[in-house]
Amino acid sequence: MDKHLCDELLEEIFRRLSLPSSAAVSLVSKRCLRLLRSSTTHLSLNFPSPYNPTTIISLSTFLSDHPYLSSISLTGGGDPLLLAVADSCPNLRQLHLPGDPVSPFALCTLSAACLHLSSISVSLSRPLSLHWLPCFTSLKCLSLSFIGPSTQDNNNLEIEENRDTFDLESLSLSGISAGDSGLSFLWRNCKNVKKLQLKSCESVGDHASFSEFLKSSNGLKEVELRTCRSIVDSVLLKLAADCISLQSLLLHDGGSKEGLLHFINHSKCRLKRLDLRLPLDLENAHLIALSQNPNFENLKSLRLESCCLVSGEGLRAAVGEAVEELALINCDVVEREGGLLAALGQGLGNLKELDLSRNERMGDKDVVSMVVSCEGLEEVRLRGCGRLSDAAVAAMVRSCRNLERVDLRCCGGIGGEGVEALVVKAVGLRRVAVEETKLTPLAKVAAANKCIQIVSTFI
Repeated sequence: MDKHLCDELLEEIFRRLSLPSSAAVSLVSKRCLRLLRSSTTHLSLNFPSPYNPTTIISLSTFLSDHPYLSSISLTGGGDPLLLAVADSCPNLRQLHLPGDPVSPFALCTLSAACLHLSSISVSLSRPLSLHWLPCFTSLKCLSLSFIGPSTQDNNNLEIEENRDTFDLESLSLSGISAGDSGLSFLWRNCKNVKKLQLKSCESVGDHASFSEFLKSSNGLKEVELRTCRSIVDSVLLKLAADCISLQSLLLHDGGSKEGLLHFINHSKCRLKRLDLRLPLDLENAHLIALSQNPNFENLKSLRLESCCLVSGEGLRAAVGEAVEELALINCDVVEREGGLLAALGQGLGNLKELDLSRNERMGDKDVVSMVVSCEGLEEVRLRGCGRLSDAAVAAMVRSCRNLERVDLRCCGGIGGEGVEALVVKAVGLRRVAVEETKLTPLAKVAAANKCIQIVSTFI
């Protein structure tokens, strides 16, 4: 058949194939193998160290056979892999290189070879050096992980070339220590950042330049703080004072009761999304304060995970009519207070996404009483809710006419009949996450006919 199709048409077909099917294509003929490689734009490879010259040459040859690669993820990291990419992938736009740190020299070489790179994720060793950063003129997304012993001698030399701004839109930093004051160069020259992520950081480096960064970042819309307990207070105080443009805030695994309450009470931003995983740092006082700040009256997404100190009183106060996404993940208040979900559902006419995952003792009655009031639901996640049965699925099918995505993984009480009813009867369904063993023959046929994506998990 391939003899009657031109190269361009075959390449377009190969681009639309799933990974298992595309792997089989390479075995058909040399022409199919060549066209498959020329149509491949993304690769994810695992290259654990140590590396020898033969391995690196083989990698370079393999990458050169994929001339239109625009995105690469290479697990293993280090200079050898980075230099192989620089030598073989001139059209690269996204590079993810977790693992071993890379050197400034290798990054400068990469910048000269890959002129269109817009996203980089790499690790750096201490002492930090960022003199390579101005070489990447197309960079929009930067993710850096800092590796090595933390000392007070981590300051890198000031960089004489000081542009007005780096045109970064997303900045993610992991592992900042108290001695990393050399980051002041980064804070001073990033004025257009829209998304800031800090992970496992005990400091922000130079506090003065970080404060100026927040003051001058008029377009900062998203902030994520993960496992950053020692700096949460100071960051939240600065956000409340300076970031009027903030729309999304995420705090996971390390917070501050006082700092969070101050932010909620004094922030003037129009917050639209709040995502909290704070088992011991979130109380009813925070949720009630959230409802009392008029700037947060249009909050569209509230996500709470493992928040064991809140009650129904706080939730009923915080969840307003504007909410379109609600997540109560592993929140025992759902199980402690019967009728809570029914009460919440009555005031959520605009709800489109509901996540009640990992509430292991939540029963059918709670889910049914909520979904019957939320007819506009498009996505429901119930992963790990072991006490639910087919009755909960039947209620979703009857009530949620717009349902598109459902996650039923690890729901031991939901069987093949419930999954079959969902796949067959839900008119607009597009994606179901469920164990392979719960897919009946009829469910598989219906999913194929309706182009429903099945995400299977084997247990």
